[in-house]
Amino acid sequence: MSNWLTLKKSNCKNCYKCIRHCPVKAIRFSGNQAHIIGNECILCGQCFVVCPQNAKEIADGIEKCKVLLQGDNPVVVSLAPSFIANYDGVGIDIMREALQKLGFYDVEETAIGATIVKNEYERILREENRDILISSCCHSLNLLIQKYFPAELKYLADVVSPMQAHCMDIKKRIPNAKTVFIGPCVAKKDEAEYYEGIVDAVLTFEELTGWLKSEKIELKQEIDSRKDSLARFFPTTGGILKTMEPNINGYTYMAIDGVENCMAALRDIESGNIKNKCFIEMSSCSGSCIGGPVMEKYHRSPVKDYAAVANYAGTENFDVIQPDIDETHKSFTYIEHRLAVPSDMEIENVLRKMGKTKPSDHLNCGSCGYNTCREKAIAICQGKAEYSMCLPFLKERAESFSDTIVKNTPNGLIVLNEELEVQQINDAARAIMNIRSASDVLGDQVIRILDPTAFVNVLTKGEKVRNQRTYLAEYNRYVEQTIVHEKDSHLLIGIMRDVTDEEEARERKENICHQTAEVADKVVEKQMRIVQEIASLLGETAAETKIALSKLKESISDE
Repeated sequence: MSNWLTLKKSNCKNCYKCIRHCPVKAIRFSGNQAHIIGNECILCGQCFVVCPQNAKEIADGIEKCKVLLQGDNPVVVSLAPSFIANYDGVGIDIMREALQKLGFYDVEETAIGATIVKNEYERILREENRDILISSCCHSLNLLIQKYFPAELKYLADVVSPMQAHCMDIKKRIPNAKTVFIGPCVAKKDEAEYYEGIVDAVLTFEELTGWLKSEKIELKQEIDSRKDSLARFFPTTGGILKTMEPNINGYTYMAIDGVENCMAALRDIESGNIKNKCFIEMSSCSGSCIGGPVMEKYHRSPVKDYAAVANYAGTENFDVIQPDIDETHKSFTYIEHRLAVPSDMEIENVLRKMGKTKPSDHLNCGSCGYNTCREKAIAICQGKAEYSMCLPFLKERAESFSDTIVKNTPNGLIVLNEELEVQQINDAARAIMNIRSASDVLGDQVIRILDPTAFVNVLTKGEKVRNQRTYLAEYNRYVEQTIVHEKDSHLLIGIMRDVTDEEEARERKENICHQTAEVADKVVEKQMRIVQEIASLLGETAAETKIALSKLKESISDE
C-alpha cells in the first residue's frame, strides 16, 4: 500500500490524538513522532481529521492530473455526488464549466456509476440468494474486512465501486479517455492504484479547491436539476438503500456508518447473531461520504450537507447501459498485516516496567490511545508504542520524583497560592517553624506562621528575594530565604535554609573578638599608665640630680 497519508515530522507534537481516534491502531510512535503503518492502515482518514497540528497530509495528485492534461487523450472527471455538500450552491453544470477551464475534456457525475452498482446489488439479491450481503462501495470499509475480518470476506459484495463502474463506462463511451475521480475520500487514491487501468488519477475536494484558487477560477452559485438523478443519494447514510427496490426476496435492509459501528456489526456477523437475510450498507465515515475526511476536517455540517444532497437528488434512476456481470465483478482477498503476538511473559514484563504490578494499577484510561493497559503493553512489545505514552504512569513517576526531592531536601520549602494560602510545606520547613503536621497549616493564611511581608512584596512589587538572611523571632531561628513567584502556576515558592547555627557561631566569634579587644585595651591602658609613672619618677630623679650637681659645682668654684 502506498503512503497516501504521510507525516510532517516538524508538526507532530506527540499528543497521541491520532492513535486515540485510529480505529485499528495503525500508528507507531518512535522518537516522539507518529508514523502511519501502511500495511495496517485502512485509510479512513481519521488521523488526518483530528490532528490539531496538521501533522498529517494527503499525497498530492494535482501534478499527475496536469501530466494527463498535457497529453493527447481526453481527460474526463468523475465527480463524486458529495460535491454538492462541499461546494455550497454549486451544481454540476457550474463544476463542469470550472473544470473545463482547468483543461478537462468533460465532467460527469459518479452517481451514474452508482446506478450501475445499485443495479448489480439488486441482481445479486434476486438471483444468488446470499444470506448476508455487504456493500462494497467504500474502499476503506473493504480494507477493514480484508485486513481485520477475513472470515466476513464471503459476505462482501464482489462488485466494483461507483467510481470504478463510472470510469469504466466513460472509457467505453469515449475512446482513449483518461479518467480522474474527485471526491472527499483518501482511500480512493489507494483503490485507483491497486486496481490499475480503470481510474488514472484521484483528487480530493481540498486539492481541487486549491487548484481552482491558484488559477483564480471562481465557482458561481447556480443549481441545476434533473429527475433521473436518484443515485445522488449515495454519499449519505442509507443513500444506497434509498435507490434500491424494497423488499427483494424478503431481505432486511440496514445502513451502518462509522468504523467502530461497522466493526461491531462485523463481530455480530462473526458471532452468528444475524439470523435473517439482510443487505447491509456499510460506510467507514460517520454520515457516509458527506462525512469524508476532507469534508469532515474543513466542511463538517451534517444536517446542512444532507439537506443539500437530498434537495439535489432526483426521484428516478439515471438511464444507464448495464454492463455484463463479468465487467462489474471485483474480487477481494485477505491482506496479511498482523505482527507477531508477544508471549504472556513478555507482556507482563512490559506491564511491570509501566508500573502495572497489580490489577488495580490497570486504569485502562485510554489516554495513550489503547483501550487497555494490556493492549498498550502488546503494542510496546511490537515496537508500535513507547513507555512514555502512559500518561498516568508518567504523572505518578513525576509526582513521586518531585515528592522525593521535596521531602528529602535539607532546605525548608513552603508553597503558597496568590491568596497567600499554604499549599505545601515540607518536613524541613515544619522543623524550622515547630509545626507538628502539614495538615495543621495547609489551606491557612501564611500570616499564621510567618511574616508575609516578603511574600507580598514579591507578589505585588516584583521584588526579588534571593538568599536574604532573616531572623524569625517567634521561632528564634535565623534563615536564609529565597522567594520565587511562579507566574504560570500562580504560586509563590519560599525556600528557607536554616542558618541558626551559623549565626550563633558568628555571634560567638564576635563576642570573643569583642572581649579580646576589651582585654587588649585594658592592657594597653595599664602599660601606658606604668610608662607614665616611670617617666614621672625618672623626671624627678633627674631634676634632683641636676640640682645636687649644680650645688657641688658652685661649691668647688668658690674654693
